[in-house]
Amino acid sequence: MIRFSLTHLRTLVIGGLMAAGLLSFPGAALASTVTPPDDPASRGARPPYSVLHMNVCLSGYAGCYPRTQYPKIVDEVVERIQANDVNAVTLNEACSGDVAEIAERTGYHYRFATVVYNGAPLACKSPGGRGEFGNAVLAKEAIRAAEDAPYSRFSGVEQRRWLCVTTARGVDVCTSHLSTDGEAAGSTNSTQCAELAQVLAARGRPTVFAGDVNRRSSCAPQGHWTLTDADATQAPGIQHAYGNLTAPALELEQTTYTDHDALVIRAGLPK
Repeated sequence: MIRFSLTHLRTLVIGGLMAAGLLSFPGAALASTVTPPDDPASRGARPPYSVLHMNVCLSGYAGCYPRTQYPKIVDEVVERIQANDVNAVTLNEACSGDVAEIAERTGYHYRFATVVYNGAPLACKSPGGRGEFGNAVLAKEAIRAAEDAPYSRFSGVEQRRWLCVTTARGVDVCTSHLSTDGEAAGSTNSTQCAELAQVLAARGRPTVFAGDVNRRSSCAPQGHWTLTDADATQAPGIQHAYGNLTAPALELEQTTYTDHDALVIRAGLPK
């Protein structure tokens, strides 16, 4: 009889404490701290620096253009920038007029590097009036400086270039689109790869690169990590990201209006 009374009293006391929020157990604490992935608090916990990369195939000449369905690809780039809320964007096979429109619609700053084609800038077509063909970097923060230059070798009539910008946050964001003659030793692509590694190694600041390198082996300099789109649904393995930011992670997003998947790189900033 006494045991029953003590047990009953203990149950009542514990129940009252739990109801008052003064006593908890591990399961309850865990349940109360779980946040859905799409909750704003969860988004705030993401790594502090992020880059979206897309090859948008916008020249109007390339074979992927029938899928591009201009201007839907421009809308898709804008939507992905806004949905991912990235700090920077790298674009390959873009057109200067389209990049200017994307920047205006998103509020990002940008720099554009024109690619010389058969000795002169290439005007985008189908439709025309969209500026010149090349690569771009866009940044949410102000751009303090920008550099671009051609590689020492290129194959065919298209000159390949690299582009790097320095943002107000002190991060360098770079992109490039390398030649398509294969990655065998001595190829133009391999020469460009080695030169790209030198460019990235010399930046001297936190640096992240994303681009279509048209190869599976890395061009990252020593001390930089490598992420690739090997699991992409389209043309897997040839778009890469390199950098010296901390704890990098890669997300792949299947695209609708271009022939490469999109890359989202998230990483921490060195202290």
